[in-house]
Amino acid sequence: MAWFVDQGAKVFLPFGHSPDVDLIADFGDRIVRVQVKTSRCVVPTGRYAVQLSTRGGNQSWTGVVKRFGAARCDVLFVCLADGRRWHIPAAHVEANTHIMLGGPKYAEFEVESGRPLPIGHAA
Repeated sequence: MAWFVDQGAKVFLPFGHSPDVDLIADFGDRIVRVQVKTSRCVVPTGRYAVQLSTRGGNQSWTGVVKRFGAARCDVLFVCLADGRRWHIPAAHVEANTHIMLGGPKYAEFEVESGRPLPIGHAA
């Protein structure tokens, strides 16, 4: 949220069960629907695997997989464990279940880094 505020947006959070977006950024002249993802999953190449699809979470999974799609949001915003961040227009995301970041494919959409993600404990 802080990155969008720094870019001049007013940020709003959607209400309801399982919204397609995590936040809405109002830039005054346009509204941007944002899906946010985080990842700590580093693969042997040093890149990060980012899961885009969701499967309900915890014990609520109904067997339905919700895949990423440009019809559901305008922007994919990704925060990695090391603090690097990406602001990717949804139309440029060429996958619906996962992507790899840290290589050349989405490099043009990398924005300034933020703080590293806090280290948490797995449930």
